[in-house]
Amino acid sequence: MLPLAILAGGLAKRLRPLTETLPKSLVRVGGEPFVGHQLRLVRSRGVERVVMCVGYLGEMIRDFVGDGGAFGLEVEYAWDGGQPLGTAGAVRAALPLLGEAFFLMYGDSYLPCDYSAVQEAFQMAGKRGLLTVFRNDGKWDTSNVEFREGRIATYSKQPNARMRHIDYGLEVFRSSAFSDLPESPCDLTTVYRSLLERDELAAFEVGERFYEIGSFEGIAALEERLARSGAV
Repeated sequence: MLPLAILAGGLAKRLRPLTETLPKSLVRVGGEPFVGHQLRLVRSRGVERVVMCVGYLGEMIRDFVGDGGAFGLEVEYAWDGGQPLGTAGAVRAALPLLGEAFFLMYGDSYLPCDYSAVQEAFQMAGKRGLLTVFRNDGKWDTSNVEFREGRIATYSKQPNARMRHIDYGLEVFRSSAFSDLPESPCDLTTVYRSLLERDELAAFEVGERFYEIGSFEGIAALEERLARSGAV
């Protein structure tokens, strides 16, 4: 299984005052820091190596997660270096630890899909990136992907009526997808659009909804899901 990069360096402004002294990954969900649930999930899906991309209060995440042994994982850390790099910049800083290809997700995402199927789709596509998508119809968040006949027609934060899908949150990249980034802080949207223009962005549709802790409503929904599954 490919290694996984987790973007966990954000400021989490929507969860203040909780995140004024606590990184989002350590916000308690079902009585435990969220990252514990996240790491157990990805291990259950076959992931063995994780690189945490950290910045804001990242030392607290490192102190809790350590080397990952408590979760059956090998965990390493890539640091922003004192200034925000943007989501794509943070990935670029982690490339020496990730190798030629890797999964990517955000530090507030709980994504109970089939990671092996996603990896197989990426390998079969032979492109530099793969975006997982979910038929959202505006229900869980604003749909931002126009997905037709197994391909991404449009990816945009400016929604339109043709967008029924949403970026699910689990991506796969070859390291070469980040070779042309500007030196200034850069967002992952730039990478997606560049790959789309070059026909280098594949897609894989998943059927189970995503969960996230970027809002208090999201935390409540995940706690309900974990309670149903007996995980808390």
